[in-house]
Order: sequence, then C-alpha cells, then structure tokens
Amino acid sequence: MKLTDNNIESIKQEWNALGSTYATEVNTMVKFGDAYGWENWKGEEPKDERNHLADAVYQLLKAANINHTVDQFRNDFPPAHTPFIKFMQDHGQSIEQLQFIDAQKIVFVVGTAYQKRQAYVLIEDITLKLDESITAIGKSKQQNVFAIASNNTIITTQGWEGDIIATFNLDKSKNIGITEMIPFNDGLKVLLVSSDGIFIISSDAENRIHPLPDLEDDEWEPYLDMENATLSNDNKYIVVGDQCCDHRILDHNGNEIGEVGPQSSYPDFCLFSIDDTQLITNSCHFYNGVTIGVDTSNVKDINIVAYEESDDYTIIDDGMRVYCGVATSKYYILGDAFGYIKAIDKQGHCIWKYFLGSTITSITISEDENTLWVGSASGMLHKLQLNKGFRDSHSIGTGNHYEDFRLIFWKDEPIMKW
Repeated sequence: MKLTDNNIESIKQEWNALGSTYATEVNTMVKFGDAYGWENWKGEEPKDERNHLADAVYQLLKAANINHTVDQFRNDFPPAHTPFIKFMQDHGQSIEQLQFIDAQKIVFVVGTAYQKRQAYVLIEDITLKLDESITAIGKSKQQNVFAIASNNTIITTQGWEGDIIATFNLDKSKNIGITEMIPFNDGLKVLLVSSDGIFIISSDAENRIHPLPDLEDDEWEPYLDMENATLSNDNKYIVVGDQCCDHRILDHNGNEIGEVGPQSSYPDFCLFSIDDTQLITNSCHFYNGVTIGVDTSNVKDINIVAYEESDDYTIIDDGMRVYCGVATSKYYILGDAFGYIKAIDKQGHCIWKYFLGSTITSITISEDENTLWVGSASGMLHKLQLNKGFRDSHSIGTGNHYEDFRLIFWKDEPIMKW
C-alpha cells in the first residue's frame, strides 16, 4: 500500500477514534468488574477493531524511526498491542533481567534462557549493545552489586562496571541457560536459577539447593519447569520453587526451614517485601493464579498447607499468574500473563493496574520509585513515569502513568522506538 498525505490523515483519524473508543470501553468494563464482580458483567467484551490498519501503521512507524520523527509519530499514533499481535507472533522476543543502574539507565537481556541472548544498556532512550558473550545479568537486593555471566564465568562488581569483587569459574553449572541470577549483597556468592537446578555459587562450591535428589531413583536427574527463587533483602533467607514443588524457605546456606504450599496449582513466583516483613508467593493455573502473603516475623515456623484456607496467610491477589515483580516502599508491582502490571499492598489492596500487553517478563524501578521499566514477551520494553498522568486517551487501566516510549526488539528488524 502506497501511503499518501490524504490516506495517512485518514488512517490517523480512524486509528485514534477506534483506539480511544476501545480504551474507554475496556476501562468501563474493568471498573464495573472490580466494583460489582465480574460475574455480574452482562455486556460484550470490547474488541480492538484496528487490525486492518496495522500494516500501514507499522510502515509509518518504521519510516518515523528512519527519519527521526518518532515524537511526532507517537503523538499522531498512540501505541497499541492487539493490532500488532500478528507481528509479535513472528518476531517477538522476551525482554528479561531488567536491572536498574542509576538515573535513567538500566541494563537487560533480550532472549530466554534457552536462546542466544543479547545484552544491552539503555541510557535515557539510547540503546547500547554489550558483549555478545554475556548470557545473564543480575543485581543484589542491597549494596548495588552486579553479576555478569559470560563464557561459563560469573563476575561480581561493586556497581555497574565497578571494581571486581569475585570471579566464579563454573563447572557443575556450566553451559546451562540461566533463568535468573541474584548476587548476594557482599558479592561473594550468587543465587543461580535454571531449569537444571537452583544453585548457590561461591568461591569453593556450586551447591545445588533445589530440587532435592530422589535417593531411591538411581536414574534421577534434576529438571525444573517454572523454576523461580528469591533472596530476602538482608540475604538471611532464600526461597525456591518450581512447578512440581511447594515453595521451600531456606536459610542463607540452603538448609530448609519452612514451606509455603500453593493455593492455586503450580508455584511460579516469589518475592520479599522491601522491609522483609512479608514473603509473597504465586501459584498459577493456566493464565490465572493466586498470590498469598506470609508474615516472616517467625520465618522458621512457616508451614503453609497447600490448597487450604488459613489465617496464616493473606490473599494478595486471586487472579494473576505472576511472572515477575518488584517491591517498593509502598507496595508490590507485579506483572502477569495477560499483560497487566498491578500495584498491590501487603494487605492485598490493588492500588492501581495498567495494561501494556503480552506476558510481562521483567520489571525494574528507579531508586526514587518514579520511573518504571517493563519488559514483555512481545519484544517490547516500556518506560513509564509513574503518577505523571495519562499521555493520551488510549491508556488502559487505573494507574495514572505516562509512557515515555516503548522500544521494540523484534527478530530480523532494527530496534525501533514508539
């Protein structure tokens, strides 16, 4: 389709009219469902009717990036998710391991643990490619320690590109895809999460702390689905889990001291509050899930029975399949399988929700908690200014946030800004 000034103007008007209508209808439906219960919603589910415009808008987006007119394009064509699903299915890549560095600077990787990854630094809106050998990047909960894995070696540094604290040459865990990596606050150990097991990497050992071996099975080999783990902010405790195992609470050496059973089907996420007074765990069933919060004041006495109502935990959320999240001074920000990010406090009150699209795969937040970066499986990296106000009438959600831009990392395409 050859685009002229006349049909570009027509496309713009239709894009904006349909996009605004769709967002308004979704927000109305969600507001009703939250207030009165989804079982009482009798209306039809809104549909984004802009699929027929996607090819032309994609062509205009590519031209805007080549011609350095993205800001004007963004004003004319606010971003959307649904019309571009067909492109994401062919070209989408997972944005993972987002780590905040300082100011408006983050680091992250593109690609899953079982793919060839590429690491990047994002400074404001400038993307810089890092060494191609990097396979994983992690950051400590406190003390600003970074860990970089490449060529079967992990290096921890004090700050990004700072002085080297320790170097670990991998043996037992070499050549495995790293799902997540969290250095301890002193940089002298690293929690390594993979489908081949969850390890504590130190100078003298690679200790697999999960799963526990089946001593009665001579052919037992570790393999995990939905492997997940976290460290408490003070590093006193480790939590590990996977599809086939309850969340296990361990001490800092990897010895089990407690257990949290799932209240949905499969354990797939865990996180401590920023003050370590609460541990949340999520278990999922298909695209839905249940997140519970457990008081950690007597962490050694925690023993939550699976699928059993109890006063020993708080329901944080009863809908999300959670893939990633961050803890802030006020609440958790969790990303789910439906493309929503939600802010939920320790009592289970949803403070706000905001739709971005696709499965949310990684989140990081600035030190002042004003800027949020969100990665998804669609190949989109979103930069949001929290509580700055909606940028346009196409925004879906109750979070009053301003999207500075989204970067598109698609296979066989240059990086694009929208």
